[in-house]
Amino acid sequence: MPGLLDYLNHLDQNANACSAHQQDPQKAMTDFGLSPVEQQAILSGDKEQVANLIGISSDELPSAEIPQF
Repeated sequence: MPGLLDYLNHLDQNANACSAHQQDPQKAMTDFGLSPVEQQAILSGDKEQVANLIGISSDELPSAEIPQF
């Protein structure tokens, strides 16, 4: 199953995926295979929470063009 970092990279590299996320984030994340915990972290917009799930510091979190961040 793809992980949270894979999803962030996917959104950063694929304009269609980013657009789908903006239109219906929950569907886009579910279709990608993210767990409910991962989805909630993204929806929270809390970089620290997302980074913790990935296992890195928030300073190391790649910058993606996601409205929550």
